[in-house]
Amino acid sequence: MEWNHRHRLALLSACLLTLPATASAKDSQQSTDQLAPEAATGLTEQQAVTGKDWMIASANPYASEAGAEILRQGGNAIDAMVATQLVLGLTEPQSSGIGGGAFMVYWDQKKEALTTFDGRETAPFAVTPLLFQDDKGQPLQFFDAVVGGRSVGTPGTVKLMWYTHQRHGKLDWKKLFEPAIQLAKDGFIVSPRLAALVEKDQTHLQRFEATKAYFFNNDGSPIQAGQTLKNPEYANTLRQIAERGASAFYTGEIAKDIVKVVRTAPGNPGVLSTMDLATYQVKERPAICAPYRQYEICGMGPPSSGALTLGQIMGMLSHYPLADLGPDNLISWRLLGDASRLAFADRGHYMADSDYVPMPTQGLLADNYLQQRAALLNNDNALATAEAGSPPWDHAMRYAMDESLELPSTSHFSIVDNSRNVISMTTTIENGFGSRVMVRGFLLNNELTDFSFRSHDNGKPIANRVEPGKRPRSSMAPTIVMKNGKPYLAIGSPGGSQIIGYVAKTLVAHLDWGMGLQQAINLPNMNNRFGPFELEVGTGAESWAPKLETLGFTVKIKELNSGVQAIKLDGKTLTGAADPRREGKVIAK
Repeated sequence: MEWNHRHRLALLSACLLTLPATASAKDSQQSTDQLAPEAATGLTEQQAVTGKDWMIASANPYASEAGAEILRQGGNAIDAMVATQLVLGLTEPQSSGIGGGAFMVYWDQKKEALTTFDGRETAPFAVTPLLFQDDKGQPLQFFDAVVGGRSVGTPGTVKLMWYTHQRHGKLDWKKLFEPAIQLAKDGFIVSPRLAALVEKDQTHLQRFEATKAYFFNNDGSPIQAGQTLKNPEYANTLRQIAERGASAFYTGEIAKDIVKVVRTAPGNPGVLSTMDLATYQVKERPAICAPYRQYEICGMGPPSSGALTLGQIMGMLSHYPLADLGPDNLISWRLLGDASRLAFADRGHYMADSDYVPMPTQGLLADNYLQQRAALLNNDNALATAEAGSPPWDHAMRYAMDESLELPSTSHFSIVDNSRNVISMTTTIENGFGSRVMVRGFLLNNELTDFSFRSHDNGKPIANRVEPGKRPRSSMAPTIVMKNGKPYLAIGSPGGSQIIGYVAKTLVAHLDWGMGLQQAINLPNMNNRFGPFELEVGTGAESWAPKLETLGFTVKIKELNSGVQAIKLDGKTLTGAADPRREGKVIAK
């Protein structure tokens, strides 16, 4: 059955060009004392979707439709994942693609087993501790490090798709490429979000000829919303991978071209080699699970800090009656904010690629340790300071505080197939448009800037320092919530290190405060990572600023553009919700 691209193009275009506007000042003023969920962005018409057979929730309508078409043809969750990712790399190139990496949490219904797959990028073998330092040994400015070949790590997404499909896929590998190839060949409608991001980043995007030629018109103007954008080079690249599998990407001409553009990037070359690509491996790892009420919150362990930090936050909150306090109680948000601060303090000291750095993984989630950390929250005001704790550990080394910056980009999607296999996958090229270096129709990541720019601090090593072959620490938090040994919820979000807070807020709103999935996602974002309480601009969260300040918090009002995509499994019913802050779409049968 051939994918009916043209039949759905008009419908998808209409969806992309009629995305609602953000909330007005009047909207936010209507919620002066409450965090009314509908005040989040003004997208009150966004509705949860229900189904019984299968469901997909992704950040882009084209990608959701590609995954849904594979599911309609009898494909399973892994098959749909491949098709979805390939289209996301085309229609949402600022966020993810085959030039990046991903983490996937997977429930195998037949085996009744939960596992995770690590497709995180790796540092080239030729890196040194001085990679992101100037000639005086000082850290580079962020964008001086990002833009160009220096920041490019070995991509892992293609190998992740291939590795998991070889083990769990159902349909023929080639078939999964048809939607993306056809869409790249015939063109897709540029969304308002993509057009706005290109315009905002045009100085960086214009530094490289291939990138400039793709994202800008002949007259030099950036692509516009509603414009049809074709990518025949991407289509050709996908055809080769469809024919030859992952080896087409990691060896041969594609690999040589990747290395060439990285090593010759004007002004900021990198050190990636064909050996780095040829030796890249996906790693299957056990899920990290933390108890919360009657649930188990399971996700991606190191090199991601997602599951550990999220598990710590929820573990501390489990000692307090959030359900009784409710969403309109200042105490609830004080607890959530300071629990997050304590977890992020531990994250900065201890968390990195555990293949390279000894970590107290079990100790960070130990009951006694989290009870001790939770006791610090038992006061009336904000914590004066949030220091890393001393989790039980058989290795006495304590690292220096990390210096790395994760900016909000990335994408997330969740899938449940008709056999009840479940995928929660977060995928990225790191910063918006990654390194801005483009090759064969796709952008390359800037994942190496997720490492600390310093390797030591006052002689003390930093856990997340750059080392050859190492995977940079991530905050991606693809999550499957388990209940009575079965998947209950697949959830995740983009957003850099804000991801953890977005997921935590949504889980508390749904599991503790009884909000429906869409209502919980729509709830204004209020995050705290390193001290300042960050409140989502243009929402009811703004009115909480003076109250939080009276508790001793510093407050910042800013854009907090989460992109939560979630699916709940409740008996025979599936319920899906997409974050209205982005272009997400849920499709179900």
